[in-house]
Amino acid sequence: MGLLPFNLFRARETKEPKLPVYHEISSASSSRTRIPCTPRSPTKEHYSDADEFSDDSDDGDTTDSSISSSGSSRRTSSSAASAASAASAAPLMLPRKRFQVVARRGPVRRYLYRLPNKIVRYLCFAMISTIIIFIFVLVRASQVENRRIAEGKIEKKPADPPPWEQFDFLTRYYGGIQSVIPLANNTPQYPRLEEEGPYSASRQQQQQHGQQQQDQDIEHSVPPSKAFTEYATAGIPKSEDGISECYVDDTKPLLKVPPIRYLEGRPDGFPDHILGSYELLSLPEDICFDRFGRYGPYGYGYSVRMGGLGLGEHGDQEGADAVWGSAKQLDWRAVNWADVQRRCFNANAARFQPLAVRDTPPHGFYIGEGLKLSKLAARASADEAQPSGQKLQGDVPRTAVVLRCWDEFVWREEDILNLRALIAELSLASGGRYDVHLLVQVRDDAKNPIWADDDTYRSRINETIPEEFRGIATLWSVTQMLAVYQGLLDLYTRGPDLPVHGSYRGLQMAMQHFAYNHPEYEHFWQWEMDIRYTGHYHDLFSKLESWAKTQPRKGLWERNARFYMPHVHGSWEDFKQMARVQTEHGTVGPDNLWHTVPGSKLSDANKPSSVHGFQASRGEQSVWGPQRPLSENDWFEHEADPVPPTTYERDQHTWGVGEEADLLTLSPMFNPDGTGWKLADDITGYNETGGIGKPPRRAQIITASRMSRRLLLAMHRETAFKKHHAFPEMWPATVALHHGLKAVYAPHPVYVDRAWPPEYMARVLNGGRNGASGGARTSVFGDREHNMRGLTWYYNAGFSGNLYRRWMGLRVNNDGGEEFETTVDQSGDDLAPGTMRGGEGRMCLPPMLLHPVKEVELPVDSDEGQEMAVFESDPAA
Repeated sequence: MGLLPFNLFRARETKEPKLPVYHEISSASSSRTRIPCTPRSPTKEHYSDADEFSDDSDDGDTTDSSISSSGSSRRTSSSAASAASAASAAPLMLPRKRFQVVARRGPVRRYLYRLPNKIVRYLCFAMISTIIIFIFVLVRASQVENRRIAEGKIEKKPADPPPWEQFDFLTRYYGGIQSVIPLANNTPQYPRLEEEGPYSASRQQQQQHGQQQQDQDIEHSVPPSKAFTEYATAGIPKSEDGISECYVDDTKPLLKVPPIRYLEGRPDGFPDHILGSYELLSLPEDICFDRFGRYGPYGYGYSVRMGGLGLGEHGDQEGADAVWGSAKQLDWRAVNWADVQRRCFNANAARFQPLAVRDTPPHGFYIGEGLKLSKLAARASADEAQPSGQKLQGDVPRTAVVLRCWDEFVWREEDILNLRALIAELSLASGGRYDVHLLVQVRDDAKNPIWADDDTYRSRINETIPEEFRGIATLWSVTQMLAVYQGLLDLYTRGPDLPVHGSYRGLQMAMQHFAYNHPEYEHFWQWEMDIRYTGHYHDLFSKLESWAKTQPRKGLWERNARFYMPHVHGSWEDFKQMARVQTEHGTVGPDNLWHTVPGSKLSDANKPSSVHGFQASRGEQSVWGPQRPLSENDWFEHEADPVPPTTYERDQHTWGVGEEADLLTLSPMFNPDGTGWKLADDITGYNETGGIGKPPRRAQIITASRMSRRLLLAMHRETAFKKHHAFPEMWPATVALHHGLKAVYAPHPVYVDRAWPPEYMARVLNGGRNGASGGARTSVFGDREHNMRGLTWYYNAGFSGNLYRRWMGLRVNNDGGEEFETTVDQSGDDLAPGTMRGGEGRMCLPPMLLHPVKEVELPVDSDEGQEMAVFESDPAA
């Protein structure tokens, strides 16, 4: 018999049916008669159990279990004996009637169909071919994918939206002047305490909106505006301070710029700032400015024929005429700002330090050009002969405000408004203490060889700069910087298209060289064309400088590295204490979470175990005095660096108080080491061999800052002679750190567009090492910078530009505009910017810095047919 129940490989054969099988019917007596055992007969042997229940021994079939058991039952002793006795006694077969014929059915036969060999061969060939083709396709796909990744063409799966995008938008930023209420009565929409619940417009205000829609005959009351010069704590010098007033035209000596105007209070529900502090910096918090009050004095709101810019003819204009008052509207078409600033300085020259006498002034605006410098020098010489305290010449240092620009910049009317405001509110309002300059890059000096020909230099200015600003422009180019700062090792941190001398990575070089050529200034504000301030510029600059001067040096770098959030950190004293404790004792974060685990590399306090260069198991050492590079070969002209008068522990927060800040920034100065900031390693010229690594460094995002001449000259000389340089947002703070100069971050008020939980926002912004904003991979600077896109101050913020455009009366994302300002929409629910009811008039914003604000296109009405009114100045104004 075979091993299988049927033969798979055996061809089918026709078999004859088998004969019936006869079973013997035993009588009752046979079972009781014992017959001696005798051999079985051949006939009986043919029908034995083994053969009786098998179909065919050649087929290899096995017997059924039930049949086998019955067959074996016949092998009992009684049946065997009876059979033997019967066989011996009667060898003949029993009659057929004694037997029962049983037709036996064999087991069901099952067969698998065997394919022809030819077909099997075809199938095998097809299967092998499919496998080979599949392997080839996989290899080819891998090659194509690797090439796409190398070329940067890979399409990544869209990342999940960050958590902050799920927060609700704040709407009450867009309230109008008709809803202005005193600050003390305002319930801000944000931030709110948990027990206060969500903000909703008051029932009274909603009813007021409905009444305005139903009764169009009722005149809406607009709060009266006031001149900012009348504000109690306005940071503007007055005539009693020894300031001689400055005017815009020497032919009309009383032609002065009208003051900007404000409204007392804020729109109902206006949110509070989330970063920084008005109170800390003594900035005005209880007032707001609409666009007419802010820019009306500089040509906004009246036509070109009247000497304005043809702006402000659309949207809500109620109460706009109060801006000019008795001073009327100023004709700006013939103003030369270089001459205006020189006359203002000359009228107040006795207050300032003597000017340096220069035989050949450099290209660009020089305040002493054309003035009688010999007379000023004589005053300075006469001072030496005067008794102590009786000087003819003053000692007030002067400051340059330098706006970076380029020759292909498209000047729009709104840019002109902002620059007029800067000059009028800084240079004229200060009596010549500030001078405003334009530092303009010539991007293609091969086409415009400005350094080869003076006429080309002047013509490039005339071709690209508005006429009123041409006299304050100074040109520079990358070729010039290559000539001045030679021999720098370029790391090409952002690729070959962005060299170290270019306007992106080498922008600070132009500022350094500018300071070298202008010794008449003690400090230099580096400003940007896309920065806007909704308040008065002199009030802002002077108060920032005064506050920075009062700051002690103890713990200063640690405070500089953190965002200040009053709603979370409490008072400034609480914040200072928190920064000190976090620095000295450290905090647990993702970078040092496992430092206490036994056996961890970070658990041994005796070893310099570190994460990104810092000890993770303990706090940090506070910065006290110069923090020089590790290699002494990198020290340069450090003999005159400030030295702490005492130890850090003995100082009573006195060192640095009353000292002018060498660096004043408007963003935190963070430690880029270990962060995800892509320019953290863009520093060149330092010794990094032997495991020294990068020198200690600091950075601030947005280059807008005030720098002392001492700091800029140190940067200039290190770049020219030592070949040291770093990315513009890192170089000033790094040099100040190395030389022990005073650097201060001023926490000005910053707003946010969504309802962030304040505690969560504090953890995100100060998510770096030991509660700071930098120094670790969890820093907000780097891959997490998107968290600051909703702020009013950041290099790529989206909220700042949108808020400013809405304030100027433009539609943004189909929201705002003239209809929104003048018409109430009863279908709105005030739950989102797009569903606000409107009808409150034009927006009114408190003083706030906005960046970036780019390419603001305002509708211009030339109104050529209008007769120009003859201007008559009021001497009493």
